[in-house]
Amino acid sequence: MQTHEIRKRFIDHFVNAGHTEVPSASLVLDDPNLLFVNAGMVPFKPYFLGHQTPEFATATSIQKCVRTLDIEEVGITTRHNTFFQMAGNFSFGDYFKEGAIKHAWALLTNSVEDGGYGIDPELLWVTVYLDDDEAHDIWRDVVGVPEERIQRRGMADNYWSMGVPGPCGPCSEIFYDRGPEYGVEGGPEADEDRYIEIWNLVFMQNERGEGTGKDSFEILGPLPKKNIDTGMGIERVAFLLQGVENVYETDLLRPVIDVAEKLTGSTYGAGGEAGNVDDVRFRVIADHCRTGLMLMLDGVTPSNSDRGYILRRLLRRIIRSARLLGATGETLQPLMESVRDTMTPSYPEITDNWDRILRVTLTEEKAFLKTLEAGTHLFESVAAKAKSEGSTQLAGADAFALHDTHGFPIDLTMEMAAEAGLVVDRDEFDREMAQQRARAKADNAAKKRTHGDLGVYREFIDEHPTEFTGYDKLVDEATVVGLVADGARLERASEGGEVELILDRSPLYAEGGGQMADHGRITTASGAVLEVDDVQRVGKKLWLHKGRVVGGELAVGELAEVAVDPAWRHKAEQAHSATHLIHGALREVLGSTATQAGSMNKPGYLRFDFKYGEQLTPEQVSRIEAIANEAADADYRVNTIETSLDEARAMGAMALFSENYGDRVRVVEMGGPFSMELCGGTHVDHTSQIGPVAVLGESSIGSGVRRIEAYSGMDSFRYLSTERMLAERLAAEFKSPSAQLPDRIAQLSERLKAAEKQVADLKAARLLADAQSHLDQARVIGDVTFLGLQLPAGTQAKDIRSLANDLRGRLSDRPAIIALAAEADGKAPFAVAVTDAAVDAGHKAGDLVKLLGERIGGRGGGKPQLAQGSGSEPAGIDAGLAAIADSLG
Repeated sequence: MQTHEIRKRFIDHFVNAGHTEVPSASLVLDDPNLLFVNAGMVPFKPYFLGHQTPEFATATSIQKCVRTLDIEEVGITTRHNTFFQMAGNFSFGDYFKEGAIKHAWALLTNSVEDGGYGIDPELLWVTVYLDDDEAHDIWRDVVGVPEERIQRRGMADNYWSMGVPGPCGPCSEIFYDRGPEYGVEGGPEADEDRYIEIWNLVFMQNERGEGTGKDSFEILGPLPKKNIDTGMGIERVAFLLQGVENVYETDLLRPVIDVAEKLTGSTYGAGGEAGNVDDVRFRVIADHCRTGLMLMLDGVTPSNSDRGYILRRLLRRIIRSARLLGATGETLQPLMESVRDTMTPSYPEITDNWDRILRVTLTEEKAFLKTLEAGTHLFESVAAKAKSEGSTQLAGADAFALHDTHGFPIDLTMEMAAEAGLVVDRDEFDREMAQQRARAKADNAAKKRTHGDLGVYREFIDEHPTEFTGYDKLVDEATVVGLVADGARLERASEGGEVELILDRSPLYAEGGGQMADHGRITTASGAVLEVDDVQRVGKKLWLHKGRVVGGELAVGELAEVAVDPAWRHKAEQAHSATHLIHGALREVLGSTATQAGSMNKPGYLRFDFKYGEQLTPEQVSRIEAIANEAADADYRVNTIETSLDEARAMGAMALFSENYGDRVRVVEMGGPFSMELCGGTHVDHTSQIGPVAVLGESSIGSGVRRIEAYSGMDSFRYLSTERMLAERLAAEFKSPSAQLPDRIAQLSERLKAAEKQVADLKAARLLADAQSHLDQARVIGDVTFLGLQLPAGTQAKDIRSLANDLRGRLSDRPAIIALAAEADGKAPFAVAVTDAAVDAGHKAGDLVKLLGERIGGRGGGKPQLAQGSGSEPAGIDAGLAAIADSLG
């Protein structure tokens, strides 16, 4: 049974049982505790935590998941993937243990003709929590699983929580017996290689307290409502139903291995052992290619931090593994094309995003191949150092530096070390790696926070969600339904107090979609006034109006007039609408591969982030600005359409990867196909109301992500007016028309550079001309001639080096040491030169330069004949030169 069919049967089974199908969320969600969605229940967390009331009693989904905690272990075990698809069914106060158990058993064991998977019931084992007699009895008495195939396990195996205070409960797992050839008898307790877990049923019935680990927390008591969260691993079921050995040999991943065999000339399975090192590399390639593609599909780009770093590691491990298997040159494109072909039937959006994904992939591959080349040179350096010291071992710290700082993989280091007759001190490397992981873990723990207690807003979300009226009104009447300060509800708030005010309706826009919140004023019937300087949403339904009470006393239940600051709103609408024009212009100039990565707009100003691998040329930036202004001048009507998400996509409306949209969405259209986006923000009625759009510039904000900044409306006019005034002043100063200023300034700049070079050359020549007179100051100390000089202020490092070399040549007939330094631009560049005869006598420039550097707050290095450096304390130059002289006596 093909994987796509397994997915379809799961959804059909639960939809037919009355569940609402919920599409997979993006792998990237706004969750402080997660880099990526790592479980099927993550999108439903607000419901389980009680922060929001679900719109359905039961649901089913197949959620994209990524787990990257142990990337280095991927491929060693044959049942774990970094990317996997978690099929789940969920109940929010509806059915409980018996319903979940019967649903799962029916799908697994029903015949293929009846829509099931057709698994022999005799091959299935189940586990339950130690004291969960209820689940045990359902399995035995209702379903009919024999007592001997039901095992009880402890909290570490069969009790679930989110890892932080919140919902928790016992779970029941379903295992598939692969047969005696895969391990010993005795069920999951005896051998989890033979008995493979395929489904976990979580009975969410309790609330847990603080604690760490899987079994070191207190159970505080029962939840108000009992919920069900289950997860069936699509990949695991697929490899069992397809009769292959592991998750890497299914219809989704084996084709990638086949391509890797052709690219490398190696053969998967040739070693005949499950742990064969080449087989592990093939599995790494297959796993990481799929995970990398799915991450890029959801908008992640390679970088050196957070999600981007994970993607970068995955792509680099693919390249590394392919090279170790024998591949040369670029390999990622055919591998990724194979993933595209196998995954598109389940994720058709891959086709629309393929050009962008491939572009990011190839850019990263080219960059890493250069890193490998540079890493090879660094390896040769540290290997030569080890050999010169008579060692047969490459220091683990050096290997770690190659790995951590330069991105050079450890197994490549080990292979190259073996070829050079060396072994890597792997214990030291592992200690360095463990320390780094400990630092990262501590950093993550410091950043991680428990799910905020939003219970204070729960009643309002359920019973008094805010009706937003700001699309049509700037002033509206409302009722104060709640006041909150410092996480606690209030009945009244006095003058001077900072509060969050909740209304039944509001024209004030809450921050979202890149648009900053409105400013405004709320005045109650009794005369109390709240100056609103921020509006935030909770649970997408509740508006929190934040501000200071500037008069009177606010009270729950009062009527109020809510007024948006009209100037603020107008300028905000101009900026937000201009953002859409910039986006449309950018896609027209750069093509569809330049996709949105985020935006921020506030009155008069906008910034737009987009994924693109190259710096824009000045001509491209100018063209983007021109197209945006042409669209504003065209006076397009700004139309808003409320429709279904599917219909919006069919219309061609663009959406952000990481945004979660509901069933009904709002499409904002300007100029037909020019700009059509899903957007909940406020906008002008016609594009001409935006006014001029002035692009400030374009820059990089990370690997593969760039940013355009611009002004709109009167802010744009003021910026352009200032620029014009500056141009006029420069034109007057240079006595040149404004249009000729760039050429005129370029000419003067070249003349200035030439003059500066001429002056520098004259100074250098003068310095060398005085070389012979400098020799008169040399003195003999012990067995060497020593010359220590502080040169004229302003002497540059390159000139100091040149003079030191010249003097060394003049004294080459004897043991001689020359030490020179000068004050230049607040620094103290210096150099020490040593003749060959002095080197033979045991004097090395690299050692002597340290004496000078220590006195002037600097450091230096170099070869025995010449070393140089710079310090930050010029006042210590004389002391440094004296220290060298003293060392010779």
